[in-house]
Amino acid sequence: MGMNKEQVMKHISVDPSVCFGKPCIRNRRIWVSLVLDLLAEGMSHEELIQEYEIEESDIRACLAYGAEMSRESFVPISFES
Repeated sequence: MGMNKEQVMKHISVDPSVCFGKPCIRNRRIWVSLVLDLLAEGMSHEELIQEYEIEESDIRACLAYGAEMSRESFVPISFES
C-alpha cells in the first residue's frame, strides 16, 4: 500500500531557506533527488539509513514524491555518457 499525500509531506519539506527550496527530508539538507539518485545507483535502503541517519519511511516518502512528480509533467532529460 502506498503513502498518501499527507504521509509523504510528513517526511518531505520544501522551504526556500533550506537548500534553495529543493525538496528535502524533514527540513534536513538531504535532497529527495539525492536519495533517488543513490537508490538508482544501487545503494540499499540499509546503506542509506546508516549513511544519512534517515528512516525507512523517509525513503518510501522520497519514492512516492518522485513518482508523483513524474506524473505532473514531462521533463526531457539527457544522460551524460
